[in-house]
Amino acid sequence: MRKLFLSLLLLANLTSFSQQRYELNSGWVCSNIKEVKVDGVQLSSTGFSLNNWMPATVPGTVLTTLLNNKKVPDPFYGMNNEKIPDVYNTGNDHYTYWFVKDFAEKAVGNEQVWLQFRGINYKAEFYLNGKKLNPKTHEGMHIRAEYNITKFLSPTGKNRLAVIVYPPDFPGNPNGGQGGDGTIAKGLTTQYTAGWDWIQPTRDRNTGIWDKVTIEKTKAINLRNPHVVTLVPGKRMPTGVQKPATIKVSVEVENPTNKVVTGVLQYQVAGKTISKSVSLAAGKNAIVNFADLAIENPKLWWPSGYGAQNLYDLKIQFLSANQVFDQENLKVGIRQIDNLWNEHTKSMGAYVNGQKIFIKGGNWIISDAMLRFSDARYDAEIRYHKDMNLNLIRIWGGAILERPEFYNACDKYGLLVFQDFWFSGDCNGRWVDPLKKEDQWTRRNYPDNHPLVLDAIEDQVKLIRNHASLAFWCGGNEITPPEDILNPIKKDILPRLDGTRQFFDFSNSDEMSFNDIGGNGDGPYGIQDPKSFWSTKTFPYNSEVGSVGVGDYESLERFIPAKNMIAPQFKEKPDSVWDYHKYIAYEQYIDPYGKAKNARDFAMKAQLVNYDQYRALMEGFSNKMWDWYTGSIIWKTQNPWTALRGQMYDYYLDPNACLYGLRKGSEPLHVMMNPVDSMVTVVNNGFANRNNLMVQAKAYDMDGKDYFYSQVFNSIGGSSVRRFFPMNEFLKKLDKKEGVFVSLRILDEKQNILSENIYWMADKNGEYSGLQKIKSAPLNITAAKKSNNKVEVTLSNKNGNPVAFFNRIALIDKQSGKRILPAFYDDNYVSILPGEHKTITVEYTGSQDNLAVEVYGWNVERTKVQIQ
Repeated sequence: MRKLFLSLLLLANLTSFSQQRYELNSGWVCSNIKEVKVDGVQLSSTGFSLNNWMPATVPGTVLTTLLNNKKVPDPFYGMNNEKIPDVYNTGNDHYTYWFVKDFAEKAVGNEQVWLQFRGINYKAEFYLNGKKLNPKTHEGMHIRAEYNITKFLSPTGKNRLAVIVYPPDFPGNPNGGQGGDGTIAKGLTTQYTAGWDWIQPTRDRNTGIWDKVTIEKTKAINLRNPHVVTLVPGKRMPTGVQKPATIKVSVEVENPTNKVVTGVLQYQVAGKTISKSVSLAAGKNAIVNFADLAIENPKLWWPSGYGAQNLYDLKIQFLSANQVFDQENLKVGIRQIDNLWNEHTKSMGAYVNGQKIFIKGGNWIISDAMLRFSDARYDAEIRYHKDMNLNLIRIWGGAILERPEFYNACDKYGLLVFQDFWFSGDCNGRWVDPLKKEDQWTRRNYPDNHPLVLDAIEDQVKLIRNHASLAFWCGGNEITPPEDILNPIKKDILPRLDGTRQFFDFSNSDEMSFNDIGGNGDGPYGIQDPKSFWSTKTFPYNSEVGSVGVGDYESLERFIPAKNMIAPQFKEKPDSVWDYHKYIAYEQYIDPYGKAKNARDFAMKAQLVNYDQYRALMEGFSNKMWDWYTGSIIWKTQNPWTALRGQMYDYYLDPNACLYGLRKGSEPLHVMMNPVDSMVTVVNNGFANRNNLMVQAKAYDMDGKDYFYSQVFNSIGGSSVRRFFPMNEFLKKLDKKEGVFVSLRILDEKQNILSENIYWMADKNGEYSGLQKIKSAPLNITAAKKSNNKVEVTLSNKNGNPVAFFNRIALIDKQSGKRILPAFYDDNYVSILPGEHKTITVEYTGSQDNLAVEVYGWNVERTKVQIQ
């Protein structure tokens, strides 16, 4: 015992370990297979000339490389995508490329060097310094590859890596169907790339070294795939002293050498160290389990809106001979996620740390259809989801299992993640579809290589299982995998590799949300009468409920050519570019504001519809929280290209009114009015009771005159809905008006506004005739810089003015007038009541100079304001 103590004391005094891991993400070149007349052995020899080879984007796709070298036009602009050859028509050789990278590296002493590929689509062969690394062809987009290249390295330290990448064997006919003719799903790749009802086909089908390539150096031991499980028993509150939580840790330990290696395996977290002596035979791998660790008074991780997103640093090391042989660093959130069936709603209920969470989610496809991922883009997109007051993102099965950087952002911002595997009802045979090449029986068994799918699922579960945000697994979108894939997932892979998360067979299965009202168990889609969200019962845990999402004029200008900037007309085929970008008609909801005069007028009125839609959607579901519903997931909250539907912000990260309407309707504490019976209702999503709340209701006419209705003190319990009073009779007395504004507020005892909601009501004919004639409301606008990355904008409306309605604030470059993107507003599309003011905080990233603020509204002139 004393000997072990002295050993540990000695090891504790080791110099700090510098992680020897770096990315090979620059200096690549590439060439099409038709232009290369030698094999990989010759090509990977450093003496072979690479003159005139094209710079390659790695990580990236072939299409990204071609775009960056100006060989193709931007496929997201206009109808440029039609100018790019499709792999289905050209044959696979057109997008089959050699990628070559020279790098410096050599092993010294007992060092081991590992080459790691986190994602290649679709098949690949690897060569290093004239030797082939992979005895069997690498296959599958959703699986990692790792090679010990120690013995292949040049003694001079100058090395050349050559990789040939082939497109999917079955790229599919992009015939306009969901996933084209469906055959894209015969391989383990992204189904959306053959086209869907929200995207045009991606011409290379995402072929390329699409994810990171990494070199890792270790000593004689390699630590792989650590696994951390946290147990938080009982029902917890976000604040106060916590009872202990338990951490369970294991890790794979690999000895690639020809000698026995002995040492100490340890991990450190929260100031504690757990150690274990390990001896591993030559060439062996083992999974080592540590003793459980109790964390006293842990700082827990909570979903957004419910508590803090506390994360602990956890470090695993193998120590021997006064050296750190290898080290893995993780961020760990201590939380426990459970699911309990709600017999009243007949749907699954989500619980975190013993507390039930009403799911307010958004469906996510992929960050970028050409796989141009970055930490900064992930961070911005997930932050937008937090800003929507959502608490869950569902990753749809026709795309990928997301990258660890995505989960890092979800851990940071508190977004639970519902992760599908790679199946869809469209491609995998749920429905009869005349656009599909093969029948349902054949498609039901896609992909062709089932063992490959199981290997990939094992690998990808290991990749992301430690993230606090990962909440649920799902077999596929609207369909299960084939039985010989589904059963091993349920009975072996997930119990063995995870065992802590709910697995749903498919996204709208009865085990998630019992379907007793007909249909597929999700939907409806497209624009709806806002009243329908309140009055029509849909599925009790709806995995997809959708609507519209056209951006504003500045957004449209980024990808629609000037000649095509035409206001679409209801019941007429839209302009070709609008149609190509999947526009859904909703002018029947715009016309009550006055028929759109042009594209700019259309885009402004579309924002009114957008705001009203998504506010009503989440308010309607929240109104029946725990009665009809345990949650809903919007189809969809983002787009991986320049589509004209289903998005809270555009591809360029510019938010539209969908985001702020949804943000309003999803407030943790929220006052709202039922449009069916005008009942004023308060929703409390928090766990604690809220006492001594004043609920206030007023109306304003188009001239700004206010009509006081009521204010009452009352309380509301935690995680509940309370109905206060109807406004029917009061609003009927205002029928002679040409529409009114209804202002609802919750105030605390100090008259601080805790929630505010302003509705604009149509006249008795369902028209917004008053808004069409409302007078202008000149605002006093000031902007002040509060820190390096924060600006405060104050809008003041004088007494005697009408309501200054629906104002968009935009942070812009002072010279160009272009918007700073991304930028994060704590509210937007705001209305200022007469005699009141509102301050909006804008945050932005990076170093920005020469900033200004632009403000415009329905009855507020476009104004550019200098920042003080």
